[in-house]
Amino acid sequence: MAWNRRRSAADECGITQGVIWRQLLIFFFPILLGTFFQQLYNTADAVIVGKFVGKEALAAVGGTTGTLINLVVGFFVGMSSGATVILSQYFGGRKEREVSQTVHTAAALALTGGALLTVVGLVLSPALLRMMGTPDEVMEMALAYIRIYFAGMIPSLVYNIGSGILRAVGDSRRPLYFLIIACMTNIFLDVLLVVGLEMGIAGAALATVLSQALSAVLIVLTLMRSPQSFRLRAREIRLYPGFLKRIVHIGLPTGLQSVMYSISNIIIQTSINGFGTDVMAAWTAYGKVDGLYWMIINAFGISITTFVGQNFGARQYDRMKKSVNICLGMTAGVTVFLSGFLLLFGEVILRMFTDDAGVLQYGMIMLRLLVPTWFTYICIEIFSSAVRGAGDSIVPTLMTLAGVCILRVIWLMAVVPMRNTIPMVLLCYPITWTITSAMFLVYYRKGGWLRRCIRKAGLEE
Repeated sequence: MAWNRRRSAADECGITQGVIWRQLLIFFFPILLGTFFQQLYNTADAVIVGKFVGKEALAAVGGTTGTLINLVVGFFVGMSSGATVILSQYFGGRKEREVSQTVHTAAALALTGGALLTVVGLVLSPALLRMMGTPDEVMEMALAYIRIYFAGMIPSLVYNIGSGILRAVGDSRRPLYFLIIACMTNIFLDVLLVVGLEMGIAGAALATVLSQALSAVLIVLTLMRSPQSFRLRAREIRLYPGFLKRIVHIGLPTGLQSVMYSISNIIIQTSINGFGTDVMAAWTAYGKVDGLYWMIINAFGISITTFVGQNFGARQYDRMKKSVNICLGMTAGVTVFLSGFLLLFGEVILRMFTDDAGVLQYGMIMLRLLVPTWFTYICIEIFSSAVRGAGDSIVPTLMTLAGVCILRVIWLMAVVPMRNTIPMVLLCYPITWTITSAMFLVYYRKGGWLRRCIRKAGLEE
């Protein structure tokens, strides 16, 4: 009765009812804007240090440190996605007790994981930066940035987990509002600390950490004041064994997949580092342009995971399948449009980060090679997100391991040495995306994943 006295967030946003394409967009746009402001977080650092500190600082803040941060943080965020999937299924099935215990297990995971990552990041960062072949002129700045970043790991993970909880229950707006506030704070602090107080790269890192702490406080206060079953109570935060097991079962393969992506990207970054500081800076600047697309496609992925999860929990399998097809079409349309836009105006955007002619030249080589091939990644994102929403995470991880990570490493180790050029290094992206997308298309259509997930969840009619 308690549930019936108030409309659930899922009903309010229409995840389990209403016109699918409209409800997808209503849910998608706050996630997209949130991802945009998340990207703006890092872009603000890159723009300000690139303009006011120099290209060495730009190389340090983006390429090398960004790849390492994605490796360590990506594993935990992937792990926590297990909680998001389980929570969306329980919420769609209106199981209040299970929702509450999943929320408190996820909160405990954020606190313990954040503390662990802080220690690991501070201890291992110097060795990892050296292993990646970071040039001497970049090393000191990169180490200063990454150490400060890892010191603030707990609030970063608390925000990511908390926003994941709200999205899982159908609320994609409040995480957006909090991220906008934090992003504006980050930009203000970047200008104050880097330009005003001349703290250099340490100021950029400190601005990011303080802004993430603010967003974590806002998300925690929201969860603690919620009247619904996902309310956070400090005294109930603990690792409930049964729910932790389910979270790990779904989240561990996703976390490992993120690690595998990052390891392959570290190998690519190492190859890029070998071409010198100009190419490193260009790769950093291109990465910010490239991030515009990935924030969009990742927002579609998060949206379809939540849609599939709640409709799976509510046993609305036809609606679940229709939402996947609609989301796939939307993603393809956006990809074509954005690819054309960046091919026309890419150089103008790159000039936001640097005026160095050599850096701009290399950046345009990267953009013209990779942007036209983005469409080859669509099936990987949408189909993998969909099957994970139903609770199938092991097979997508294995396909990603084989199709993206292993093939990418083989390309870099076996093919690139025969012709060690920037285009030859970067060709590993579209080649592995194409192969892996084909694998996901076949698995989604013919793999029998839905029947297995229904049987495993005990949802047979």
